[in-house]
Amino acid sequence: MEIDKIYSKIYSLEELKKEIVLWNKENKKIVFTNGCFDLIHQGHIDYLAKARDLGDILIIGLNTDSSVRRIKGSHRPIQDEKSRAIILAAMQFVDAIVYFDTPTPYDLINAIQPDVLVKGADYKAEDIVGYDIVMAKNGSVETLTFLDGYSTSGIEKKIIDEYNARKQ
Repeated sequence: MEIDKIYSKIYSLEELKKEIVLWNKENKKIVFTNGCFDLIHQGHIDYLAKARDLGDILIIGLNTDSSVRRIKGSHRPIQDEKSRAIILAAMQFVDAIVYFDTPTPYDLINAIQPDVLVKGADYKAEDIVGYDIVMAKNGSVETLTFLDGYSTSGIEKKIIDEYNARKQ
């Protein structure tokens, strides 16, 4: 069943490590990125598709709900972690989702040992968490430009502004 294929892309770290061993034996180039991915929009699709183009396997480190609250505030996430994971896993170019609850994905990146680490161009490559890990194994750290006008915070603001305007 198709839904089983989607759920099968959501891993515990221990399960993912076993899969990574197989991908490495097959000489697959593993790409890693991370984020909250709260309300999926065109900017996310563009970013993730471009990230996947940098290798053979795309792994997403997904912030847990409690992690999102710590980063974004008590009003977030809008969607729970399971919903966010399922939506991401439904994308054909996403191969694996793994949750993390730490302040940064450093330990997760260290466990995964990706060949390519990807973040948005709002970061300098050498400032990206995990840069040292990936560069030590002769991998690459890439930054991708976001599509202008697309952000979850922007969508949230638009909804709130529209709601407030209708209340008046």
